[in-house]
Amino acid sequence: MTSKEVEHDDERGHDLGPWWADIGTWGAVALIVIGGLAAAWVFFRLPGTPEEPATGYYQAAKIVAIGLVIVGSALLGRRSARTAAPEETTGAEGA
Repeated sequence: MTSKEVEHDDERGHDLGPWWADIGTWGAVALIVIGGLAAAWVFFRLPGTPEEPATGYYQAAKIVAIGLVIVGSALLGRRSARTAAPEETTGAEGA
């Protein structure tokens, strides 16, 4: 078999992006809520809380931060898309 007859397929069938790249706006809101619940869990020292509370707060803050970045990016994307679209004026706005 020659190299011309062999089909080379380097596609892996999935993106190599981060896990949070495609969760969307509502997924980001869910991350923020889950991070808040994790912080409350650490605050009330419920079962499964780490020995050092700072570790739990740090993990919860990372989850909330990822959610906030995704929500902020989505909102800025919508805003820039809206300003880039041509606006139709009816004439009543100029009065």
